[in-house]
Amino acid sequence: MDQTLMWRTLLPKCSYLKLFQLLVLAGLFYFCSGISQVIKRVKDTAVLPCDYNISADDLTRVRIYWQKKKNSDVVLSVISGEAKVWPRYKNRTIPTITNNPSIVILALQLSDSGIYDCIIQKPVKGGFKMVHSKSVTLLVRADFPDPSITDLGNPSTNIKRIICSTSGGFPEPHLSWLENGKELNAINTTVSQDPESKLYTISSELDFNVTDNHSFTCLVKYGDLTVSQIFNWQKYEPTAPPFTDKSQTWTTTIVSGLVPCAVLCAVVCAVILKCRPNSRCASRTCCERRNEENIQMETISPIYTRRAKVSK
Repeated sequence: MDQTLMWRTLLPKCSYLKLFQLLVLAGLFYFCSGISQVIKRVKDTAVLPCDYNISADDLTRVRIYWQKKKNSDVVLSVISGEAKVWPRYKNRTIPTITNNPSIVILALQLSDSGIYDCIIQKPVKGGFKMVHSKSVTLLVRADFPDPSITDLGNPSTNIKRIICSTSGGFPEPHLSWLENGKELNAINTTVSQDPESKLYTISSELDFNVTDNHSFTCLVKYGDLTVSQIFNWQKYEPTAPPFTDKSQTWTTTIVSGLVPCAVLCAVVCAVILKCRPNSRCASRTCCERRNEENIQMETISPIYTRRAKVSK
């Protein structure tokens, strides 16, 4: 085989093999270095393991130290089975020394971030010798919640003002208003930091014209992270009054006015007719006279008949 072809064939294989070996070595170095990482949020609880088994018999003889690497501050120590917590971590740090010794840090603060070393010493020839060391990296995050947008009313005609705000995050944030990808001019933007917790609060206001449709985005950026909120506005469309025919309106008004009058007239007439005396018999005397006249007519009628027969 041609040597040039042979080298071209073997070189890629050797390169991939070398890369694989480097990756394995890097993984072994990270594993053997004893460094682990714990990521938590502010006010959460973190458990930092030491990864070393201690029997009940050795517990009274070994010494366990937890300290922060940055400034070598001691966090907690266990000597002769008794735990001592340093003032800065008092009332919020609990040791667990059975089997795998660990520490539990409550109500995490931003200042708790850092590398913690667990050191275990055993008595050897009248002294103490370190038999185990473990480093744990603690990262305390402070994420901003999604911002809220509130209506502040109308400072002037056709102008509305809204405010966007969020709090409880770290590091220092930057807030911007966007519409269609374009940054807008905000007003009254404020950023404040709590002196104890070191957490930030940010708010910003925006004025806009209510006669147009809008879709605003409130974007808060802190470090490499962002949170946002969207505010949509639909312009007010006044509705026109329905069309009415004036002639029809007047006709309806007249008819609606005549109907009650007609009803009233009918009622009055009915009452008058009911209360009017009988035309045939206005009084008792009148009725008696008419009865007498009827009797006389009946008596006289045959007389006229007889006279007619005699004449013949």
